[in-house]
Amino acid sequence: MSTTHNSRQHDGQVRLLTKVARMYHERGVRQADIAQALNISQAKVSRLLKRAANVGIVRTTVTVAPGVYSELEEALEERYGLAEAVVVDCDPEADDAERIGAIGAGAAAYLEATLSGADRIGVSSWSQTLLAMTDRMRPFTTRGATEVVQLLGGIGSPDVQNHSHRLLAELARILGAEAVYVQAPGIVAGPEIRDSLLADPSMQEVSRHWRELTMAVMGIGSIEPSDILAVSGNAFATPDRERLIADGAVGDICHRIFRSDGTAVTGPADDRIIAIPVDDLRRVPRRVGIAGGRRKHEAIRGALAGNWVNTLVTDLQTAEALAES
Repeated sequence: MSTTHNSRQHDGQVRLLTKVARMYHERGVRQADIAQALNISQAKVSRLLKRAANVGIVRTTVTVAPGVYSELEEALEERYGLAEAVVVDCDPEADDAERIGAIGAGAAAYLEATLSGADRIGVSSWSQTLLAMTDRMRPFTTRGATEVVQLLGGIGSPDVQNHSHRLLAELARILGAEAVYVQAPGIVAGPEIRDSLLADPSMQEVSRHWRELTMAVMGIGSIEPSDILAVSGNAFATPDRERLIADGAVGDICHRIFRSDGTAVTGPADDRIIAIPVDDLRRVPRRVGIAGGRRKHEAIRGALAGNWVNTLVTDLQTAEALAES
């Protein structure tokens, strides 16, 4: 008798667990309404739902949406020690403009989903991908950040200087943040000019902002400059590039040059840069690199190897190459 009674009791419990689970998970009935319908307390409904999960009546499965590459992102995070990797769907036959647009859209979505409202964000000045990101962002209904600061001198040839200033002004407007400009070129003629400009009170104030950043959003450059940088007056001259390549340079972030193993290339070229110092950059908690395309593969690997960035937004083909190499 006892065995039969226990069996019936068990069957009744399983039936109740199943009924509550189906009402809540399949029919979308609220817990309060389940409690009323079954004449039990809402606390008991909550306990039954937890038990249904514990005994396997309810199993949680995550369905990956099309265009989301969770496994590949996790592989990159594990391999390169990244806090986060964001892989953007991109047609393998896409040209440079289409690829930049796709990565920019992915970066825009990432920022929109992760900004706290209290962030102080540094941005690199001459990045086509960052401009594509900004063009695809919607204005925040609540403040997205407190300030947006240029990480690299934003003054250049009048024809393209608008690119640098528009990027910062637009991003600040979208986020409801204060814009902080670097009123100097990215590259100057010599170290004495650099030192003089850095000693100016306005640059001292910018340096203070650099030390207080919580996030940096940066393009990753190859040694050969982009079209926009090449005509800005802020690209390294051909003799400089030849010397840098001879020293093993593969890429740069904010004009800070690095080799394939991530080590910084210092020397005459670096002594003429007006940009966030390397030590200050490395202290920024969230350093987001946004780049992709075959031309950038070696530069991205170097940036990851040297921990120049700890979050990467890139396209599918570049992500696959990074995972396989």
